[in-house]
Amino acid sequence: MLLSIEHHTRYVYSDMVNYTIQQLRLTPQNGFGQHVKRWEIKVAGALHQTEDAYGNSTHTLVVDKPHQEILIIAMGDVETGLEVASQHQNLPLSIYLRETPLTESDDAIRAFAQPFKADVYGQSAALEDMMHALLAQVNYLTGATQVTTSAIEAFRQGQGVCQDHAHIFIACCRSIGLPARYVSGYLFTVDGSLMQTHAWADVYLTNGGWQSFDVSNGCLAGEMHVRLATGLDYRSASPVSGMRTGGGVEGMASSVIVNQAGVPISQQRQIDTLELAHHAELMRQAQQMQQ
Repeated sequence: MLLSIEHHTRYVYSDMVNYTIQQLRLTPQNGFGQHVKRWEIKVAGALHQTEDAYGNSTHTLVVDKPHQEILIIAMGDVETGLEVASQHQNLPLSIYLRETPLTESDDAIRAFAQPFKADVYGQSAALEDMMHALLAQVNYLTGATQVTTSAIEAFRQGQGVCQDHAHIFIACCRSIGLPARYVSGYLFTVDGSLMQTHAWADVYLTNGGWQSFDVSNGCLAGEMHVRLATGLDYRSASPVSGMRTGGGVEGMASSVIVNQAGVPISQQRQIDTLELAHHAELMRQAQQMQQ
């Protein structure tokens, strides 16, 4: 499947920003069943490309002139569903057994995961069962959590989004001795219902290498998914992170179009309208908070 992607991220500030530096993990790479045909990042600032410790293609964005808004556009075409299943990795597998503040396990998570511990030949089936059990226990609910919500907190309240499902699943896997990592990326939906980035988890199976689990959709990641970056959790794989000097109150809005190449993008007008509405609302909120 050939997918065309356009991802807009817009930051607005109540005051002038003197200096911004951001880390962009917005460039998909070849491997794991995908091949990048074309990709570019458009932004009013200097970009420096490198590779981070996890093997992600990253760009450092520097804006050193006074500004009150930043618009980042990542776009291109990616072919998915290929038989290219590269298992290359930069770090030892033991790294992916480490807990982080977002993926720590507690007694409840460990108790939930323990029945799904299986021998080498049953790991894949057992993890699929755990994925479905987790989705039944932690309902998908937008707005129930924040980017700072930990796996323990989301599991306890029984609600969350794809980020929380990935963090909890990773915590479960690590608690039973399986290396696991966070994946950020995009998901193609026929009706265009997902207009944001997506998240799922990779787990290293003893007898099969890395396998990808999309807990929120109750499936293995496949040709509908486009990988951007991996890490121990959201913080090390987030599409955009950084810092600034000045600016007062910050507002952020993002939108994503994922469409089959050559098919008219019916969501474009709706997304443009939403972006304008978000932009106006963010500015209004920033100005009110500044008063």
